[in-house]
Amino acid sequence: MENTDFAAISELLSAPQRILITTHTNPDGDALGSSLALSFYLKKKGHLVDIMVPDTYPEFLSWMPGCENILIYTINKEACQNAINNADITVAADYNQLSRLNEAGNMVRQSSAKKVLIDHHLNPTDEFDFKISVTLISSTSELVYNFIESRGDLHLLDKEIAECIYTGIITDTGSLSYACNYVKTYLIIAELFRLGINGEQLHRLIYDTYSENRLRLLGYSISDQLVVLPEFYTAFIILSKHALERFNHQIGDTEGIVNYALSIKNINLAALFTERDGIVKVSFRSKGNFSVNKLAMECFGGGGHRNAAGANCTTSLEDTVMKFRNLLPSFQSQLKTVY
Repeated sequence: MENTDFAAISELLSAPQRILITTHTNPDGDALGSSLALSFYLKKKGHLVDIMVPDTYPEFLSWMPGCENILIYTINKEACQNAINNADITVAADYNQLSRLNEAGNMVRQSSAKKVLIDHHLNPTDEFDFKISVTLISSTSELVYNFIESRGDLHLLDKEIAECIYTGIITDTGSLSYACNYVKTYLIIAELFRLGINGEQLHRLIYDTYSENRLRLLGYSISDQLVVLPEFYTAFIILSKHALERFNHQIGDTEGIVNYALSIKNINLAALFTERDGIVKVSFRSKGNFSVNKLAMECFGGGGHRNAAGANCTTSLEDTVMKFRNLLPSFQSQLKTVY
């Protein structure tokens, strides 16, 4: 069910408040873009604003304006706990359940702050007092733009806010290659360019910053670890903890690798299995009407979007992959025709 509590949230923000913006673990471009854009806007409206992330963000996003002021829970717990306890309002940006904050989730849940959700993922929990939850929108950053617009405040947008919103939209749509069949998305991007952003420069900052190790990890993933199962229209990549250590893995280095498996002709389902300290992170991608959100949620306890979802599994890497492979025969007919 879609929720657009624009008026109620606007009323909540009618007087200056102390606001904590939070986003999910392993923050991506949309998580940071939406959080930073909203922070800049709310500060212009006279609010005191902090941003907190559960753990570090990828180095290739560190250029984003305002990143230097983000509180990182795994690095500075005391400052983060103070921000949680002092907040009048806590905003959940780009995630829909407080468990995505890891250890910080319980503190936020137990705090007296009003809890506001701004997100575009399926199946939000009931932990929030107010919700802007629209799954058809490309990104949470686009929802932030819509919220600012709903308050008649587009005149407050500047180049910094525009760069953050653009980064969120571009990274969450694969540079407008998916999840973007909505006319307004392109109209918003046009407005962002009118505010002076440089698309070529932003693309270079986001995508042309591979380290040598990251590029070699990508090559290894495709040449050595890619499994193609044409009879099930499926391909997947397995990265063990040992492989990640071999290539000196940094946060963000596996971003986008699963899309290479999905790019193969006649492949309609792709997965990336990444082993990290007792957890196997699974990233799913699909084409057409095959829902990896349903697959992730019902079979692996995860979730996300129809064509992009994920899960964290506590089973071994081998057992997690085997479970996935054993499921494929039951999806064979669905995967044969996805359009």
